[in-house]
Amino acid sequence: MKLLIIGGTQFLGRHLTTAALAGNHEVTLFNRGNHPSMANAERIVGDRHSDLHKLKGRHWDAVVDTCGFLPDNVRALAEVLSDSVDRYVFISSVSAYADFSVVGVDEAAPLKSLSSEQLAEANAIDSSGPSSAVNYGKLYGGLKALCEAAAERVLPGRVLNIRPGLIVGPDDYTDRFTYWVVRTAGGGEVLAPARPECPVQFIDVRDLAEWIVRMLERKATGVYNANGLPGMTTMASLLETCNETSSGKASFTWVSEEFLLAEPVWAWTEMPLWMPEAAAPHMKGFLLINCDKAVAAGLSYRPLQETIQDTLSWWETNCSGEKMKAGIDREREQRLLEKWHAEN
Repeated sequence: MKLLIIGGTQFLGRHLTTAALAGNHEVTLFNRGNHPSMANAERIVGDRHSDLHKLKGRHWDAVVDTCGFLPDNVRALAEVLSDSVDRYVFISSVSAYADFSVVGVDEAAPLKSLSSEQLAEANAIDSSGPSSAVNYGKLYGGLKALCEAAAERVLPGRVLNIRPGLIVGPDDYTDRFTYWVVRTAGGGEVLAPARPECPVQFIDVRDLAEWIVRMLERKATGVYNANGLPGMTTMASLLETCNETSSGKASFTWVSEEFLLAEPVWAWTEMPLWMPEAAAPHMKGFLLINCDKAVAAGLSYRPLQETIQDTLSWWETNCSGEKMKAGIDREREQRLLEKWHAEN
């Protein structure tokens, strides 16, 4: 196949490129050139906001849009490529769903919507790259849903919408999973959030990328949730596996939700993968998304130990000494642990 990847040099895009090249596919990357490109992949340097004309006059079997956040930009790309690609793969998000108060949300569940005022607000935000997604906050899920619809309107029946949850593994620039891997490897007493049996859900970026390439080879279309199996991993099993993988020098102190909220410790950012149960019942199903459709279509998972070990090796080789973008800093963690022990 001939594949066009929008982005292609960071995290999921990078692993998609690797998987496609490993499958002997021809890959063209379209991006702004801010990050090193991949060997054996053609690069077209340009900005999706202003340089789409550079894609005209070419043909690819499929395009994979890894960094679409605004519906107008997705529509514009789809229109330019409507006669140049057979299929459009849009990397969406489970955040597109409207209601997480129930467990087992599947692809048929209602999606979020935005008012015209919210959409205008989103269009005023600079969306020049994937990192800008954090600026959208509460608009993010609704924007992803509208992007899906925009692609489908231009290319009806030719779109594959992938809705991942938390993507983890080597090259993850968010550090939300990596925090636990690195912190546990550092040993000592580790502050662990709430109940050990709380479910967590994520997918290794390589499992996701390799499956997307297989779906492209099958010429698949439609909508698929792409996440880990719901209920397969708990917070305790994740931390224990991190500990076993990195020589077992950490001990875990499980601190109550009430204590964390009173301090306050911010869920998902300071305590990655923690979703308060009592304080956020509307998010009950956020880490228990149904992925049966993707599994039936061949999505498979490598062992958790492999994800942890490879993430740790990548971090130690490329990021050691850097301040992490997620997770609580060690000094605050120690103060909180001391306070917890004094009160309990």
